Amino acid sequence: MEHFAAFAARLFGVALVALSIFVSIETVARKLFNFSFEGADELGGYVLAIGSSLAFVVALVDRAHIRIDVLHARFPKRLQAVMDWLSIVSIAGLGLFILYVGRIVIVDTLAYGSTAPTPWATPLIWPQAAWYAALCLFALASIYMAVRATVHVINGRLDQVTAEFHPKGAIEELQEEMEDLGRR
Repeated sequence: MEHFAAFAARLFGVALVALSIFVSIETVARKLFNFSFEGADELGGYVLAIGSSLAFVVALVDRAHIRIDVLHARFPKRLQAVMDWLSIVSIAGLGLFILYVGRIVIVDTLAYGSTAPTPWATPLIWPQAAWYAALCLFALASIYMAVRATVHVINGRLDQVTAEFHPKGAIEELQEEMEDLGRR
């Protein structure tokens, strides 16, 4: 799953760089030649919607979701494990809810044959399908991780729950950055 998260992060990075280049070219063309591609904002919205949905997966796998962990380290190990389990199960619940709401959007788009109110008049099912696919990946990843954590809890491996699902602390993040720097 880590390889997929790294791929998704790179893909989103490439998409943002390409969008930046497109916006720059469009801005220069508009200022110098009074010509516009009339789609930079539309394309930007699609890139951000799909990319942010992929970023959910990256944050989940990297344990980078924001949690208030000021007290977490001060709790007993068993309570830490239970809180870590509850957090990943809650994220899985959020993933399922997002799928439910996203499905409503997709169904409405198909029913109405919706198109973007822009010069491109893009059929919205295409960018929304990519957005929904990214949300599905997030939901599947979160459900997989929740099931994995639940199996650990059922088998009494609370230390494994803590090892895999606890929030990253400042020291752990610093160690990862130093390892990353060493690889470069």
